[in-house]
Amino acid sequence: MAEAVLRVARRQLSQRGGSGAPILLRQMFEPVSCTFTYLLGDRESREAVLIDPVLETAPRDAQLIKELGLRLLYAVNTHCHADHITGSGLLRSLLPGCQSVISRLSGAQADLHIEDGDSIRFGRFALETRASPGHTPGCVTFVLNDHSMAFTGDALLIRGCGRTDFQQGCAKTLYHSVHEKIFTLPGDCLIYPAHDYHGFTVSTVEEERTLNPRLTLSCEEFVKIMGNLNLPKPQQIDFAVPANMRCGVQTPTA
Repeated sequence: MAEAVLRVARRQLSQRGGSGAPILLRQMFEPVSCTFTYLLGDRESREAVLIDPVLETAPRDAQLIKELGLRLLYAVNTHCHADHITGSGLLRSLLPGCQSVISRLSGAQADLHIEDGDSIRFGRFALETRASPGHTPGCVTFVLNDHSMAFTGDALLIRGCGRTDFQQGCAKTLYHSVHEKIFTLPGDCLIYPAHDYHGFTVSTVEEERTLNPRLTLSCEEFVKIMGNLNLPKPQQIDFAVPANMRCGVQTPTA
Protein backbone atom coordinates (compact mmCIF):
# COMPACT_ATOMS: atom_id res chain seq x y z
CA MET A 1 0.00 0.00 0.00
CA ALA A 2 2.79 2.42 0.95
CA GLU A 3 4.63 1.71 -2.29
CA ALA A 4 1.45 2.36 -4.30
CA VAL A 5 0.91 5.71 -2.55
CA LEU A 6 4.53 6.65 -3.22
CA ARG A 7 4.18 5.81 -6.91
CA VAL A 8 1.10 8.02 -7.16
CA ALA A 9 2.90 10.88 -5.39
CA ARG A 10 5.86 10.60 -7.71
CA ARG A 11 3.58 10.56 -10.75
CA GLN A 12 1.76 13.67 -9.52
CA LEU A 13 5.04 15.49 -9.01
CA SER A 14 6.26 14.51 -12.48
CA GLN A 15 3.11 15.94 -14.01
CA ARG A 16 3.84 19.39 -12.58
CA GLY A 17 6.80 20.64 -14.55
CA GLY A 18 9.50 17.97 -14.17
CA SER A 19 11.81 16.95 -17.01
CA GLY A 20 9.43 14.25 -18.25
CA ALA A 21 6.21 16.20 -17.78
CA PRO A 22 4.23 17.57 -20.75
CA ILE A 23 4.21 21.04 -19.18
CA LEU A 24 7.43 22.92 -18.57
CA LEU A 25 7.58 25.27 -15.56
CA ARG A 26 10.41 27.60 -14.65
CA GLN A 27 10.33 30.01 -11.70
CA MET A 28 12.73 32.97 -11.92
CA PHE A 29 13.49 35.63 -9.32
CA GLU A 30 14.25 39.36 -9.48
CA PRO A 31 15.92 40.36 -6.18
CA VAL A 32 15.30 44.12 -6.01
CA SER A 33 11.49 43.85 -5.99
CA CYS A 34 11.49 40.19 -4.86
CA THR A 35 9.37 39.36 -7.90
CA PHE A 36 8.81 35.87 -9.29
CA THR A 37 8.45 35.46 -13.04
CA TYR A 38 6.99 32.20 -14.30
CA LEU A 39 7.61 30.53 -17.64
CA LEU A 40 5.06 27.90 -18.70
CA GLY A 41 5.53 25.90 -21.86
CA ASP A 42 4.01 22.99 -23.75
CA ARG A 43 6.84 20.56 -24.48
CA GLU A 44 5.01 19.21 -27.54
CA SER A 45 3.99 22.39 -29.39
CA ARG A 46 6.80 24.50 -27.83
CA GLU A 47 4.30 27.31 -27.21
CA ALA A 48 4.82 29.27 -23.98
CA VAL A 49 3.56 32.08 -21.76
CA LEU A 50 5.48 34.23 -19.29
CA ILE A 51 3.77 35.57 -16.16
CA ASP A 52 4.85 38.83 -14.47
CA PRO A 53 8.10 39.65 -16.31
CA VAL A 54 10.35 42.40 -14.92
CA LEU A 55 12.03 44.98 -17.16
CA GLU A 56 15.55 44.42 -15.84
CA THR A 57 15.38 40.65 -16.23
CA ALA A 58 13.49 40.51 -19.54
CA PRO A 59 16.73 39.83 -21.50
CA ARG A 60 17.45 36.89 -19.16
CA ASP A 61 13.96 35.52 -19.73
CA ALA A 62 14.18 35.94 -23.49
CA GLN A 63 17.51 34.12 -23.56
CA LEU A 64 16.09 31.20 -21.55
CA ILE A 65 13.09 30.96 -23.86
CA LYS A 66 15.41 30.76 -26.87
CA GLU A 67 17.67 28.20 -25.17
CA LEU A 68 14.69 25.97 -24.41
CA GLY A 69 13.44 26.20 -27.98
CA LEU A 70 10.13 27.76 -27.00
CA ARG A 71 7.92 30.27 -28.82
CA LEU A 72 6.56 32.91 -26.46
CA LEU A 73 2.96 33.71 -27.29
CA TYR A 74 2.08 35.98 -24.37
CA ALA A 75 3.80 38.11 -21.72
CA VAL A 76 1.10 38.26 -19.05
CA ASN A 77 0.73 40.52 -16.01
CA THR A 78 -1.37 39.63 -12.97
CA HIS A 79 -1.95 43.36 -12.35
CA CYS A 80 -0.48 46.83 -12.83
CA HIS A 81 2.56 46.58 -10.58
CA ALA A 82 3.74 49.37 -8.27
CA ASP A 83 7.13 47.96 -7.26
CA HIS A 84 8.72 47.31 -10.65
CA ILE A 85 8.29 48.06 -14.34
CA THR A 86 6.92 45.15 -16.32
CA GLY A 87 9.09 43.53 -18.95
CA SER A 88 6.14 42.97 -21.31
CA GLY A 89 6.98 45.88 -23.60
CA LEU A 90 10.63 44.90 -23.97
CA LEU A 91 9.79 41.24 -24.56
CA ARG A 92 7.57 42.23 -27.47
CA SER A 93 10.71 43.66 -29.09
CA LEU A 94 13.07 40.86 -28.05
CA LEU A 95 10.71 38.07 -29.13
CA PRO A 96 8.64 39.15 -32.17
CA GLY A 97 5.21 37.57 -32.12
CA CYS A 98 4.83 37.89 -28.37
CA GLN A 99 1.74 39.79 -27.23
CA SER A 100 1.29 41.65 -23.95
CA VAL A 101 -1.71 40.76 -21.77
CA ILE A 102 -3.36 42.40 -18.75
CA SER A 103 -6.82 42.71 -17.21
CA ARG A 104 -9.13 45.21 -18.86
CA LEU A 105 -10.00 46.56 -15.40
CA SER A 106 -6.38 47.58 -14.83
CA GLY A 107 -6.80 50.43 -17.31
CA ALA A 108 -3.34 49.68 -18.69
CA GLN A 109 -2.37 49.36 -22.34
CA ALA A 110 -1.75 45.89 -23.78
CA ASP A 111 -2.15 43.92 -26.98
CA LEU A 112 -4.85 41.81 -25.33
CA HIS A 113 -7.17 42.68 -22.47
CA ILE A 114 -8.66 39.84 -20.46
CA GLU A 115 -11.64 39.48 -18.15
CA ASP A 116 -12.88 36.99 -15.57
CA GLY A 117 -13.41 33.59 -17.20
CA ASP A 118 -11.17 34.18 -20.21
CA SER A 119 -8.59 31.53 -21.15
CA ILE A 120 -5.02 32.03 -22.33
CA ARG A 121 -4.08 29.02 -24.45
CA PHE A 122 -0.62 27.66 -25.21
CA GLY A 123 -0.41 24.28 -26.89
CA ARG A 124 -2.47 21.70 -25.01
CA PHE A 125 -2.75 23.90 -21.94
CA ALA A 126 -4.69 26.96 -20.87
CA LEU A 127 -4.65 29.46 -18.04
CA GLU A 128 -8.08 30.32 -16.70
CA THR A 129 -8.46 33.96 -15.66
CA ARG A 130 -10.05 34.48 -12.24
CA ALA A 131 -10.67 38.10 -11.26
CA SER A 132 -9.20 38.58 -7.76
CA PRO A 133 -9.39 42.34 -7.07
CA GLY A 134 -8.62 44.04 -3.78
CA HIS A 135 -4.90 44.73 -4.01
CA THR A 136 -5.83 46.62 -7.17
CA PRO A 137 -9.13 46.59 -9.10
CA GLY A 138 -7.46 44.81 -12.03
CA CYS A 139 -5.80 41.91 -10.18
CA VAL A 140 -6.30 38.43 -11.62
CA THR A 141 -5.23 34.91 -10.69
CA PHE A 142 -4.24 32.49 -13.44
CA VAL A 143 -5.24 28.86 -12.87
CA LEU A 144 -3.89 26.02 -15.01
CA ASN A 145 -6.76 24.19 -16.69
CA ASP A 146 -6.26 21.01 -14.61
CA HIS A 147 -6.37 23.09 -11.39
CA SER A 148 -2.94 21.79 -10.37
CA MET A 149 -1.40 25.24 -9.98
CA ALA A 150 -2.47 28.86 -9.57
CA PHE A 151 -0.48 32.03 -10.14
CA THR A 152 -1.97 34.45 -7.62
CA GLY A 153 -0.07 37.68 -8.24
CA ASP A 154 -0.28 39.93 -5.17
CA ALA A 155 -3.75 38.76 -4.14
CA LEU A 156 -2.41 35.79 -2.17
CA LEU A 157 1.19 35.51 -0.99
CA ILE A 158 2.73 32.68 1.01
CA ARG A 159 1.39 33.25 4.53
CA GLY A 160 0.38 36.76 3.55
CA CYS A 161 -1.36 38.91 0.94
CA GLY A 162 -0.90 42.10 -1.02
CA ARG A 163 -1.44 45.45 0.67
CA THR A 164 -4.64 47.40 0.07
CA ASP A 165 -3.70 50.97 0.94
CA PHE A 166 -3.01 52.37 -2.55
CA GLN A 167 -4.08 51.95 -6.23
CA GLN A 168 -7.76 51.82 -5.24
CA GLY A 169 -7.16 48.82 -2.98
CA CYS A 170 -9.93 47.45 -0.75
CA ALA A 171 -9.32 44.97 2.07
CA LYS A 172 -12.90 43.65 2.12
CA THR A 173 -12.80 43.03 -1.63
CA LEU A 174 -9.45 41.24 -1.36
CA TYR A 175 -10.71 39.00 1.44
CA HIS A 176 -13.69 37.86 -0.62
CA SER A 177 -11.57 37.46 -3.77
CA VAL A 178 -9.17 35.07 -2.06
CA HIS A 179 -11.88 33.06 -0.31
CA GLU A 180 -14.18 32.81 -3.33
CA LYS A 181 -11.74 32.57 -6.26
CA ILE A 182 -8.62 30.89 -4.79
CA PHE A 183 -9.55 28.99 -1.62
CA THR A 184 -12.27 27.18 -3.59
CA LEU A 185 -9.58 25.41 -5.65
CA PRO A 186 -8.47 21.87 -4.69
CA GLY A 187 -6.40 21.75 -1.52
CA ASP A 188 -3.33 20.33 -3.29
CA CYS A 189 -3.36 23.06 -5.95
CA LEU A 190 0.06 24.70 -5.88
CA ILE A 191 0.15 28.42 -5.11
CA TYR A 192 2.75 30.47 -6.95
CA PRO A 193 2.72 34.15 -5.84
CA ALA A 194 4.17 37.20 -7.57
CA HIS A 195 6.47 37.99 -4.64
CA ASP A 196 8.09 36.50 -1.59
CA TYR A 197 10.16 38.30 1.02
CA HIS A 198 10.99 35.36 3.31
CA GLY A 199 12.66 32.79 1.07
CA PHE A 200 9.57 30.71 0.19
CA THR A 201 8.82 29.70 -3.38
CA VAL A 202 5.54 27.77 -3.39
CA SER A 203 2.61 26.85 -1.16
CA THR A 204 -0.73 25.06 -1.55
CA VAL A 205 -4.35 26.11 -1.27
CA GLU A 206 -4.81 23.92 1.80
CA GLU A 207 -1.77 25.42 3.54
CA GLU A 208 -2.98 28.95 2.99
CA ARG A 209 -6.58 28.12 3.90
CA THR A 210 -5.42 26.80 7.28
CA LEU A 211 -2.14 28.59 8.03
CA ASN A 212 -2.28 32.07 6.47
CA PRO A 213 -2.29 34.33 9.55
CA ARG A 214 -4.37 37.04 7.89
CA LEU A 215 -6.82 35.14 5.74
CA THR A 216 -7.85 32.63 8.40
CA LEU A 217 -9.38 35.57 10.32
CA SER A 218 -12.91 36.84 9.93
CA CYS A 219 -13.46 39.48 7.27
CA GLU A 220 -13.90 42.14 9.92
CA GLU A 221 -10.64 41.22 11.66
CA PHE A 222 -8.85 41.11 8.31
CA VAL A 223 -10.06 44.59 7.34
CA LYS A 224 -8.91 45.98 10.69
CA ILE A 225 -5.42 44.48 10.37
CA MET A 226 -4.99 45.66 6.77
CA GLY A 227 -6.01 49.17 7.79
CA ASN A 228 -3.29 49.35 10.42
CA LEU A 229 -0.24 47.95 8.62
CA ASN A 230 1.38 51.41 8.26
CA LEU A 231 3.69 50.20 5.49
CA PRO A 232 6.12 52.58 3.73
CA LYS A 233 5.33 53.81 0.25
CA PRO A 234 6.77 51.51 -2.48
CA GLN A 235 10.05 53.05 -3.63
CA GLN A 236 9.35 52.66 -7.35
CA ILE A 237 5.63 53.45 -7.41
CA ASP A 238 5.92 56.98 -8.84
CA PHE A 239 7.59 55.79 -12.05
CA ALA A 240 6.58 52.11 -12.11
CA VAL A 241 2.82 52.65 -12.27
CA PRO A 242 2.88 55.26 -15.09
CA ALA A 243 5.27 53.04 -17.08
CA ASN A 244 3.14 49.96 -16.49
CA MET A 245 0.04 51.79 -17.66
CA ARG A 246 1.92 51.93 -20.99
CA CYS A 247 2.78 48.21 -20.95
CA GLY A 248 6.21 48.99 -19.51
CA VAL A 249 7.20 51.06 -22.53
CA GLN A 250 8.75 54.23 -21.17
CA THR A 251 8.53 57.51 -23.02
CA PRO A 252 11.99 58.39 -24.41
CA THR A 253 13.59 61.48 -22.91
CA ALA A 254 15.02 64.20 -25.11
